[in-house]
Amino acid sequence: MMKRLLLAATLALAPALLPAGRALADSPQHLVDSSTLALEDLMGGPQGTQTQDYLRRAKAVVICPNIFRGGFFFGGEGGACVMSARTADGSWSDPALYTLGSGSFGLQFGVQNSEVMMLIMTDSGLNALLNSQFKFGADASIAVATFGSGVNGSMAPAINADIISFSKSQGLYGGVSLGGSVLSNNAGAEQAYYGQQLDARQIVVDGQGNNPGANPLRTLLTRYGQ
Repeated sequence: MMKRLLLAATLALAPALLPAGRALADSPQHLVDSSTLALEDLMGGPQGTQTQDYLRRAKAVVICPNIFRGGFFFGGEGGACVMSARTADGSWSDPALYTLGSGSFGLQFGVQNSEVMMLIMTDSGLNALLNSQFKFGADASIAVATFGSGVNGSMAPAINADIISFSKSQGLYGGVSLGGSVLSNNAGAEQAYYGQQLDARQIVVDGQGNNPGANPLRTLLTRYGQ
């Protein structure tokens, strides 16, 4: 609990380092701050040690701090995410910014908020997500293993997976699948955050993006992922 309070205090001070001033609720900086807190939350609890083992071997990570699902027969989900990749010196890059969304029809009801973390374990998985859009389940060559509420039960499906997804959810939702969700690069948000037009590969692979507001996220990834 104390670590989380200290992290929240650090994030509260981080926007003061930025020329733009404080982070607004819908700003890229707010997304980065929320992703930092979500990472701390997902790494906590009894599943944290196993999750860290996978993070230490990951090429990159995608964190979605607040994915909302809701519907009655017609359903959908949506939210914003960040991606950071491992750099040559073993630290983590500044984040690229993404949106995640999908729509569906069928027997489904309820609402749910989820924190989602995707560990990118292979170069193939990273290259797929660095495209402007990636649709889960559409590319048979990319294997995705999904686990709810952290690491539970057998981890066998994750052994050869390109992407391992962990989630922590609140609320009740029935009859929906992650298949069909589309992860899209948010170039407009990245331009606002970095002050220049960069694509995701330039940010997380080439290291051309830099914003001091992302330092708490990068520091936390280094703590858990080295």
